[in-house]
Amino acid sequence: MCRWLAYAGPPIHLDTLLLKPENSLTRQSLGAHESVHVVNADGFGIGWYADRDHPGLYKDILPAWNDVNLLNISEQVKSGLFFGHVRATTGTAVNRTNCHPFRHGKWLFMHNGEIGGFEKVRRALAFAVAPELYPRIQGTTDSEIFFHLLLTFGLEDDPEAAIRQAIRTIEQAQSDAGVTAPFNMTIAISDGQTIWAMRHASAGHVPTLYVGVGAKPHDPADTVTVATGTAVIILSEPLDDDTSQWTAIEPDHLVVAGDGGVSVSPFVL
Repeated sequence: MCRWLAYAGPPIHLDTLLLKPENSLTRQSLGAHESVHVVNADGFGIGWYADRDHPGLYKDILPAWNDVNLLNISEQVKSGLFFGHVRATTGTAVNRTNCHPFRHGKWLFMHNGEIGGFEKVRRALAFAVAPELYPRIQGTTDSEIFFHLLLTFGLEDDPEAAIRQAIRTIEQAQSDAGVTAPFNMTIAISDGQTIWAMRHASAGHVPTLYVGVGAKPHDPADTVTVATGTAVIILSEPLDDDTSQWTAIEPDHLVVAGDGGVSVSPFVL
């Protein structure tokens, strides 16, 4: 399983969360505390929003802890909304096109988990992708198919309805193919203004998800005041051992974060 982090709030340097904390995302790539895969070394990616109408993106196949370019970029780039992801492949190739986040126009998407029996349902799910979107798929992961299903089912107009329809389509395809392995996931999606994040599994283990309810600044220039509601961190596992800062999200709950603050609510499929 992968590890990921999403931030929305006052602009901060990316390394404030990706590199500096006790259990930073980069450190999780070498030794995750709450993942089936302790080492997440099959590539990484960062996506960030700035002053253009589409997000920046940097991905590579090196382990996050061993990429000097990630250090150089994250200590210079500031953003008020960004994603970070470290990958542990569930069977597809280690290459840049398979690394998260995935981008389409203004949208970013990242995923932790897998579609069980993907090799048996891949063709059916590919045919469910809108014909005009299919050529945009560059890699071979179940995650990228999932993203394009979200786009197909109206992500632009109604993210929650798109999430619901994509999950139903995937689980129906598994049922039709006789797949008993579960579909499990945490996801994060953003249009540059809002983050939608969700935790779900059709059965069995549900990957972990947390929301930051407080944060200690690691650099005076990058004060993150989550406790007063001006920022939110959504992530696979906490950045430190201060349990007062982190709230575990229950399965089948949706987190929505943006200018209006953060909300957590049950998500009925």
